[in-house]
Amino acid sequence: MPKRILQGVVVSDKCDKTVTVKVTRRVTHEKYKKIISLSKKYAAHDEKNQFKIGDTVKIIECRPISKSKSWEVVYEEAA
Repeated sequence: MPKRILQGVVVSDKCDKTVTVKVTRRVTHEKYKKIISLSKKYAAHDEKNQFKIGDTVKIIECRPISKSKSWEVVYEEAA
């Protein structure tokens, strides 16, 4: 089974080797047929502490690293 890859923006880099990434996706509301944006925050592993707030990054599923971390940062997207 392939691993999921998501793209989002780093909103926090306070923890050691961890960044919080906010992933926003646009979906159509079932009843009203209006496009709405939903967002969710993921804790992702950043081994070198190289990503800062505002960076656009891609994250990929991985084995559970801690209670809340099961994603890791792949690379930074060119802005």
